[in-house]
Amino acid sequence: MIRKAVLPVAGFGTRCLPASKAIPKEMITIVDKPVIQYVVTEAVKAGIKEIILVTHSSKSAIENHFDKHFELENQLEAKGKDELLDELRNIIPDDVNIISVRQPEALGLGHAILCARPIVGNDPFAVLLPDVLIDDDGLETNDLAGMIEAYEKSGLAQIMVETVPHELTYKYGIVALEGDEPAAGQSAPLTGMVEKPKVEEAPSTLAVIGRYLLPGEIFPILAETKPGAGNEIQLTDAIETLRQKRGAAAYRMKGQTYDCGSQLGYLEATLALGRKHPKLGEGFRQLIQQYAAED
Repeated sequence: MIRKAVLPVAGFGTRCLPASKAIPKEMITIVDKPVIQYVVTEAVKAGIKEIILVTHSSKSAIENHFDKHFELENQLEAKGKDELLDELRNIIPDDVNIISVRQPEALGLGHAILCARPIVGNDPFAVLLPDVLIDDDGLETNDLAGMIEAYEKSGLAQIMVETVPHELTYKYGIVALEGDEPAAGQSAPLTGMVEKPKVEEAPSTLAVIGRYLLPGEIFPILAETKPGAGNEIQLTDAIETLRQKRGAAAYRMKGQTYDCGSQLGYLEATLALGRKHPKLGEGFRQLIQQYAAED
C-alpha cells in the first residue's frame, strides 16, 4: 500500500504576486483554509500516512500550520471555544506525519522530488503539486485513492489526467495513449507525452494535471536526468525514461480541478467551494446572487 506523498512547496509562486511576496502561495486561503490543507486532506483521504514537504527557508509558515500551537490551543480552551479548538487539533490526524526537507536550489520539479529520496527510500510514492486543488465532493473514494488502486493492480506508474477542450490542448502537457481514452476512474497505458502541442498535432484531449504515483525506481533515473527545458531537471523527462523501461499509465480523473497557482484559479476555487461550504455556503450563495443582480 502506498503510504508516502511528496509535496513540492519550495517555489516562489510568481504567478500569485504580489500576494505571495511575504506569504507562501500555498498558505493563501480558499474560503477558510489554506490551499495546502486541502491538498494534504486529499492525500490523507487516500490513505497516505507520511507527507513529505520539499520546502524552502522562506516557507516556514507551511510547517507551522501543521504543527501544534500550544499557546493558541490553551487560550481557546480557556475561553470555551471548543469548536475552533477541535478544528485546530484535527487539521491532520494523529497517525499522519508531516516531514520537511529543503530544496537548496531551484533546479526544477524533478530535482525537488529527488530531494525527498532519503525519506522515501525505495518505496512507491505519490506526488501532489499544491498548485492544483481537486474537488472530490460526492465521490465515494477520491481520485488519488483510485490512482493508488490502479498502480497496485498494474504495477505501472500513474499520471493523473483530465479532459480539456481540443482547441485548448496547446496550453497543456498532453498524453498519448495505447488504444482508446479510458473512462473516468480508469487508466490506460501511455505511449508518450507532448508538452503544449499544436492543436492539430495533439495526440489526445487528456492533460496532465499534477498528480503522480511513482515507483522508487524513479530516483536513480532523476539522478541521471540532464537539465532540460529552462535548464531544470524535468520530472516529465524522467517519467519518459521510466515509461520506456517498464511502462506507465494515465489515470483519468473523476473530480474537478482548480489551478490555484493563478489569481483567477483561486477565485474560481473560492466560488466553487464557498457555495458548498457547510457553514458559509448559504450566505455565500446569497452574496453571489446579490452581486449578479447588480451586474
